[in-house]
Amino acid sequence: WARVRSFLTDAGTVILALTIVLWGLLNYPKDEAALAALGAEREQAQLIEDGEAKAARLAELDAEEAATIIKGSAAGTLGHAIEPVVSPLGMDWRVGVGVIGAFAAREVFVSTLGVVFDVGADATEESEPLRERLRAAKRADGSPLFTPLSSIALMIFFVLAAQCMSTLAVVRREAGSAKWALFMFGYMSALAYIVTLLVYQGGRLLGLQ
Repeated sequence: WARVRSFLTDAGTVILALTIVLWGLLNYPKDEAALAALGAEREQAQLIEDGEAKAARLAELDAEEAATIIKGSAAGTLGHAIEPVVSPLGMDWRVGVGVIGAFAAREVFVSTLGVVFDVGADATEESEPLRERLRAAKRADGSPLFTPLSSIALMIFFVLAAQCMSTLAVVRREAGSAKWALFMFGYMSALAYIVTLLVYQGGRLLGLQ
């Protein structure tokens, strides 16, 4: 009990605080005008008599609402801000938002992409609509966003980066200070960035793009 209590009071409080901050980043501020427009469309959808068509339209509006929230949120703004930094790694702002969301847990990356690409938060790695959206995704210059090379680079980034707030919270607890957690996050993020940059840009030079 002493160990459980120690974890809950030390690491648990940090995890809870980070979770709240991350949730706030992904949900606020809200684009009230866009959400109001979707609300009006939802009211119209409620008038559809065909039950199957009505359910499909409401599900589509749910996905659009979730995407509108995350695109207008602080995380969406941050994703656009870091795009020049992550672009050399083969990513764009949408993948950047996914990386931010994955700080809660790596598996959240897939569901965050589902929201960003208007598929819905319940998207999984087996979701065919999400797969189709990712295959069709384009960069600003019209080139495909996801290629074998960019996908490999993304996986390498996640292998090396300290993308887990629970791990950082436990390191802080065990070390008795935030210094080691910040050091680990800093050097692992730098290592992930450098190696991913070398893999992606090196692959492009070799014509693998």
